[in-house]
Amino acid sequence: MFSKEDDDNGGVLGLIFGLVALVVASVIGFGIYQANFKAKEVKTPVAVAATDNVATQAINSTAADAPASVVAADAASVKVENGVVKFFFASGKSEVAAGGNEALADVVKAIAGGKKAVISGFNDATGDAVKNAELSKQRAFAVRDALKALGVADDKIELKKPENTTVAAGSSAEARRVEVSIQ
Repeated sequence: MFSKEDDDNGGVLGLIFGLVALVVASVIGFGIYQANFKAKEVKTPVAVAATDNVATQAINSTAADAPASVVAADAASVKVENGVVKFFFASGKSEVAAGGNEALADVVKAIAGGKKAVISGFNDATGDAVKNAELSKQRAFAVRDALKALGVADDKIELKKPENTTVAAGSSAEARRVEVSIQ
């Protein structure tokens, strides 16, 4: 009924299917490992000493092992320094960094206690000044909208244009920021 030749072909086909299954399982496993590793790397908070009523916790969404004073060259991030929440933006972008709501939590608490949030936008000195000013305004509006999404009323938010919106010295990444302070 079956010859020895049929048995040999069945063994070879079984071996080939087994190897294909092993390769597919390895690729899927490696993909899952990479996804979990990158997710942990991005969301790790960096803690800083607390001051005043607003806790200072730095959440750097791009470089978890970097010191809180270092801002990634061209990535969105957020950190808190001396009670001021600083949102840093990627070049040409106005999207609020991941971790923004967590950084604003103490600002929201202070506003609930009768304080007011003051939002100021800055930009770097490179490129077209008019476009930079408009982008700075869009970034301030994005942070305002984040506060509103957390339940803060319009009358508790003040948009304030700083006297000097550009930063000539220092890094461009440091200059592309919006600051939220409490008054």
